Amino acid sequence: QVPLVESGGGLVQAGGSLRLSCAASGRTLSRYSVGWFRQAPGKDREFVAATNRSGGSAYSADSVKGRFTISRDDAKNTVYLQMNSLKPEDTAVYYCAATPYSSSYYYASYTYNYWGQGTQVTVSS
Repeated sequence: QVPLVESGGGLVQAGGSLRLSCAASGRTLSRYSVGWFRQAPGKDREFVAATNRSGGSAYSADSVKGRFTISRDDAKNTVYLQMNSLKPEDTAVYYCAATPYSSSYYYASYTYNYWGQGTQVTVSS
C-alpha cells in the first residue's frame, strides 16, 4: 500500500491559482510514477497531468495545457499540481494516484495502483 494524501484544494475565483500537493507517508514517492485526475459531478474521472518516476517527463491534458504544471520534490516526498488561470469548468474533486511502473498509458486511471481520497477544487465565476 502507498498511502497518498492530497491537500491544497479550496474555493477560488476564476483566474486565480491553487497548488495541490500529493504526499506519501511511509513510502518513497520518487519510486513511483504519479498522476493527477479529476472528477466533476455527473462526469467520468478524467486525466489531468502525470509525471514519471524520475520526474524527467511530464504530461498534461489538452484542457489544462499551459495552465497547470505538475512537479515533484523528492526531498519532501511530494508531487505538486500548480493550477493557474483557473476556470469554472476546472471545478472537481482532484485525485492523485501512483504506480511503481512507467507506462505509456499514463493518462488511463487503470494504470495506477494507489489513489488518494481526493481534494475539492471549486472555481467561482
